Amino acid sequence: MIEPPKAPVPIFPLPNFVLFPHTVVPLHIFELRYRAMVRDALSGERLIAMAMLKPGWERDYHGSPEFYRLGCLARFEDVRWLPDDCYDLKLLGVSRVRFERPVREYPYRAAPVRILPCDPLTEDDPLVQIERRALLDVCARWANAEARAGEVRPTPPFGDGLTYEALVNAVCMGLAVNARRKLELLALDSVIDRGHRVRDMVERRLREGPQREDPRGGELN
Repeated sequence: MIEPPKAPVPIFPLPNFVLFPHTVVPLHIFELRYRAMVRDALSGERLIAMAMLKPGWERDYHGSPEFYRLGCLARFEDVRWLPDDCYDLKLLGVSRVRFERPVREYPYRAAPVRILPCDPLTEDDPLVQIERRALLDVCARWANAEARAGEVRPTPPFGDGLTYEALVNAVCMGLAVNARRKLELLALDSVIDRGHRVRDMVERRLREGPQREDPRGGELN
């Protein structure tokens, strides 16, 4: 069980982006309010929470646009301060969280978070091993299909070093579907159900061939 943060967590809301636990994402921080957020987080628990903005965020981006209450707690793995006073970060997703009411609005929002653990599983469970092999197989076919099509989109990492949950979440991050579908995957308490769901999505892509999706909603023609 992940230890809950001791204090309200700075919130970094982005449009059309969902972070999953056990995955790493690079970020470039340039806005003044979020540079302040990074400095404050570095002097505290080195944690922030990634949230996804709700539709219509453009109307109030520089204020306090609404975000979904499901997000991902993230820890700073690498921080580089740049000569222009911006930051390059590498964030590691730590745990799913539910945001409580923000207790701070300026210059950035901060809120208490509630840790959302996934249903327990063990790596040596025969069902988990079967699901792992099935997901690795479909990922290998996905990577081969993208290579043949000349796709440059990064594919999820393969190998025995990843836990089943980390593998499932890496595939969720790497699959090019709109962010609301990814948020639905993040909401699933069962990692096995999440693995089933994302494997079905990859299988569908393999059957239908390459498509582009609007990250905000439906597929683009």
